Amino acid sequence: MRTVLCLLLLCLNNAMARGASEIVIAMRYLQAQGTSHAHLYLYRDDGKFLRQLTNDQASQESDPIFAPDGETIVFTREVSGGAKQFWSVEPRGGNLRQLPAAPDWYAQARTSPFFLWWFPDEKTSSPTDAPFGQRTQRFTAPDGSVELILEEKKDDEDDQMNGPGHGKHYRLHDLKTGEETRLATLPGFEGLVDPLRLGNDGPFFFLQPPLRLVFFAVHLDSTDGDTDYALDLNAPRRLVRLSPNWAAPFPLPGEPAFLTLTSVRYLPIPGSKKTANCSFVERWDAKLNKVRFAQLDSAAIVSGASMYRPGRTPAVVTIRKAGD
Repeated sequence: MRTVLCLLLLCLNNAMARGASEIVIAMRYLQAQGTSHAHLYLYRDDGKFLRQLTNDQASQESDPIFAPDGETIVFTREVSGGAKQFWSVEPRGGNLRQLPAAPDWYAQARTSPFFLWWFPDEKTSSPTDAPFGQRTQRFTAPDGSVELILEEKKDDEDDQMNGPGHGKHYRLHDLKTGEETRLATLPGFEGLVDPLRLGNDGPFFFLQPPLRLVFFAVHLDSTDGDTDYALDLNAPRRLVRLSPNWAAPFPLPGEPAFLTLTSVRYLPIPGSKKTANCSFVERWDAKLNKVRFAQLDSAAIVSGASMYRPGRTPAVVTIRKAGD
């Protein structure tokens, strides 16, 4: 009886432990000397590191994806000469084995929808050939709460180019009270250009209450490239920069949160004077607080990630290395 009770408690503890969402990331921590290898790391969605799943020193691993039931993770291992193998491992770290071929669900899996840079086309209120400084675009939230009026002025030098300072004439019109807010007066304003949209033809607004956001892009310079901001439509309204450089937002449907595949340029490699262009996966909550799934003060490159979310649809959110 005592043995049976212990087994029941162990099963209950395991079920409770797997109740939280988990994310597996293929990540190559850059080191000062020798070859850096990409391995699989498992985290809880609140940022708690759970375990390293692989540690092969003769390959590079990428594109880990949870099986639809969350019980296994399949990934790609590139070995000497560029040959690709398919392997699987359990989230608890056991049963690491090579597969004869990729499962159908793995081969067919694609990168989940994410917000990307959008350029005006015939579907907008502005013609495609409208130059900077002469565009006025309008976007209404699906819930009818607000309208974005992205006005530019021909006589404003900042409005003639994609860069910091652009967007100071953008306005947010509250359709219920009639009040308007200039985005340049909001905390965090540095410059805004185009709104990002979900996929090629998805919405511009990210409404998963209490999260109510619009993502904007702006070009910084040739050194820092581009960056993006989240416009928080809730009071008090503000602009939150998602990264020193670019960050692609991935919604987590059914919960007030999103992931970002975040780029950070010229990050110092620990133990050396070298720098590298790095990437990380981060999770943002309903208050726009973030956690980074990586060691502190590390330089790393992500080569794919997958989150398993028990009880949610879709259960698996995927970021593939090549964006497939």
